[in-house]
Amino acid sequence: MSTVARWARAEWGLLYATVRRALTANGLRAVPMTLGAVCLTAGLQFVQNQSWGYQLVQNTGAVRAEDPLWLALIRTPLSLFVPALDLPVWGALAQILVVFGIAEICLGWWRTLVIAYVATLAGTLYARVGIALGPHRPLGLPGADALIVDTGPSAAVVGLAVFLGWRYRAYVTAGVVIGAMVAEVLVKENLAGREHLAAIAAVLVMCSLSAARHRRSGRERAGAGSGLPPIHS
Repeated sequence: MSTVARWARAEWGLLYATVRRALTANGLRAVPMTLGAVCLTAGLQFVQNQSWGYQLVQNTGAVRAEDPLWLALIRTPLSLFVPALDLPVWGALAQILVVFGIAEICLGWWRTLVIAYVATLAGTLYARVGIALGPHRPLGLPGADALIVDTGPSAAVVGLAVFLGWRYRAYVTAGVVIGAMVAEVLVKENLAGREHLAAIAAVLVMCSLSAARHRRSGRERAGAGSGLPPIHS
């Protein structure tokens, strides 16, 4: 086995085996939430491109930093599945099918949605903080960014990719995703790039909390196995 093959097996072997086993056993039935998300995204794309449907989608799934916070929070879950108008819809559909599909198999559908929502919400909330700081402060954003329509699955996809990389020890892959998002901000200073970094920061916090919980569970199991009472914080 070549060095590249050994590295690929070490990096992606566990993830590949998990996905392959699920798809071999159940086919597309292994990813019902992902298929529903793909259909929802395609449906929203069709509706928002109709003269009668554009405003409907805007009123239910478009988020801007200028919106009241309560309204943005209500719209954020659906905004995740509203394709950005300035990007090809096939990109959003491919991202959801591949990354959401892998995450649903490896993490379960509800954990996938939680991580996706946290990542998306982190970007949405960061936009408000950055605009409040102003363009001349670190992490600040220009006031014009408050008018930008903020939709699409990209922040969720980035967050899920990083979480999967950490969970399945594909650390190089997770690092490449993070590095690509940093490069995006350096090369093209825009709201989307900074929101991706906010999404990554939120997911890294989730990784740290999950690691701490697993360490605590391990100590409790070890204590139970030695006949000692479990440790509670």
